[in-house]
Amino acid sequence: MDIDIRKFGDVQVVRLRGSLTLGAPVDDLRQTLDNAIGAGDARLVLNLSDVRFIDSSGIGTLVKGLTSSKRLGGSLKLVNPSKLAVQTLKMCHLLPLFDVYDEEQQAVESYN
Repeated sequence: MDIDIRKFGDVQVVRLRGSLTLGAPVDDLRQTLDNAIGAGDARLVLNLSDVRFIDSSGIGTLVKGLTSSKRLGGSLKLVNPSKLAVQTLKMCHLLPLFDVYDEEQQAVESYN
């Protein structure tokens, strides 16, 4: 899992590449989200354009990140999740919890 972090004002954009599965990939994302939220960065955009597969532990990490960011008055917005990721979130009845965007810029601007 490759994780790239950028900031646009008070919005932190996290771009992932690879599969978000149990083990190091999920641990790395969890640490990234915990660091951001711990530093008070609760406005998060997670770009999933280059994530081919998300397992249940990855879904759990997304939900935990969303919950933690909302506690601080922010949110975790998803950009371009794969068809499989969307189906998995729908199947778990979690998709309505997330704001989903086609473009990263749209997600960033939605915070303004």
